[in-house]
Amino acid sequence: MYYVYVLQSSIDGRQYVGCTNNLKTRLNLHNSGRVESTRNRQPLKLIHYEAFIDRHDAFTREQWLKTGWGRNQLRTMLRSYQKSLGG
Repeated sequence: MYYVYVLQSSIDGRQYVGCTNNLKTRLNLHNSGRVESTRNRQPLKLIHYEAFIDRHDAFTREQWLKTGWGRNQLRTMLRSYQKSLGG
């Protein structure tokens, strides 16, 4: 199983989109500072994930979510969550 995930930084509120085949381990790597792109943005909270059977499908979805259209879709999908945070 492959996962596309969205993390949110407690430091700056920014989101990070990634893909992995082991979500729990990857989240631990992010929060322990061993992922360079999120090293200075800890702690990170998992706010969304999607599961895929096919690796190619997961990585295609990850790349799409990193586009402007994909970010707009995430914003729409997570609207209630963001409102609960006051944003």
